[in-house]
This record gives sequence, structure tokens and C-alpha cells, in this order.
Amino acid sequence: MYKIEDLLQNNKYPGRGIILGNSKDGKHAVAIYFIMGRSENSRNRIFALEDDGISTKAFDESKVIDPSLIIYHPVREYNDYLIVTNGDQTDTILDGLKNNKLMQDSLLTREFEPDEPNFTPRISGLLKNDGTYELSILKSIDDKGSDCLRFYYEYPCFNGLGHFIHTYEKDGSPLQSFIGEPREVEIDNDINDVTDLVWNSLNEENKISLYVCFINKDNNEKTVRIINKNKGE
Repeated sequence: MYKIEDLLQNNKYPGRGIILGNSKDGKHAVAIYFIMGRSENSRNRIFALEDDGISTKAFDESKVIDPSLIIYHPVREYNDYLIVTNGDQTDTILDGLKNNKLMQDSLLTREFEPDEPNFTPRISGLLKNDGTYELSILKSIDDKGSDCLRFYYEYPCFNGLGHFIHTYEKDGSPLQSFIGEPREVEIDNDINDVTDLVWNSLNEENKISLYVCFINKDNNEKTVRIINKNKGE
């Protein structure tokens, strides 16, 4: 099992990342999502709280170049589920849940992002209020975007354990897709401590926004923390 800070501090550019799991005391199901950026277009973003989750918004509308892959709803709530993704596949999964479809079935209609030469993977997570969760990554089979590889993972509730998946293995040009299975990570009990730990471990130059949600398993009450570098929050 890894410490979150060790994985982040040793990686200048993991891109966008999802951590799902459970607090050490077993009282909370936990979801974490962060975004990073190297271009001005990617860095010009904030997380905004919505009634059913969060959305990404432009910090300065005058600087928006291409909103297609940077403006979306990373988090949506639906019944006992919290959907967390790095793109508009959030809504694909949500529509599927409304029609009693599994996340895997919904994602069969999607693939990696069309941002050649990186072909950024689509990473997705589904957290249930009981602390069980699923993760997925859709990534290119080669450096030409010839076809899509699809990986799905299902996890039981285990106190203090989470799994971390991110879009890029490391910084580079072009960027290399995440390799292997989601990493096992430790998750502590206090949302403020977890939020500070993740935010302070992300590369200062490239980090943009962070979302952390703790779900009380007894009453399903959600506690949320959001940090936006552009707002200095």
C-alpha cells in the first residue's frame, strides 16, 4: 500500500486523478478528484459546486480556446451513487444508471479522448454509499489511437484503503498513459487533513483544482471540500 503523498510528490504531472475508498475508521466512503494542466487553456479552470456534484468552469472566459475537453461535470450524484470521471462520460454513466445499466456497459459507447498525440485516457469511478466502488480506464492501444483498451475494476469496502488511478504515468511529450492497475493507497479519517495532504502534494506549477467528498455511511450525509488555485481558496 502506498502513501498518497509519495505517489504525488514523485510525479510532476499525473494529469487528472481519481481516488475512491474508505476512511481508516470505516465511517466514511471517500472520493477525491483533482485536475492539473500545462497549457494556458487547461490552467484556466475552477471547480464549481452544483446541486448534484461539481462542474468545471473557465476562470477567465476571455482566455478560453477550446472548451470541448476541459469543461464538463466531473462529479454527479444519483441515488446511492457518486460518479467521478475526467470528462463528459460522467453523463454517459449517469444516463446508464437511470436505465439500470452497469458502468461497464455504458462505457462501451466511449473511448479515450481524441487529443492526438496524447490520446488521454478516460478514467471513471463509481462510489456507492456503502463504501464499495468501481474504477475504469479507457486508453489507446498504441501511439496512433488505432483502437481502445478497456479495463474495469471492482472493489469491496475495506477500512483505510483506497485505489488511485490517473491519466498519465508521468510528464513527457507526448504524455504516456497510466500503466498497470490502480494503486492501493491509505486514506485517513479527517477530511481536512486528507484535503491538505493531497493539495500540498500536487506539483505547485501544474495543479489547478481539487475536490474531496466524505460520505457518512450512517446517514449518507456528504461533506465536501473544494480548492481552486485560480481563486486562491
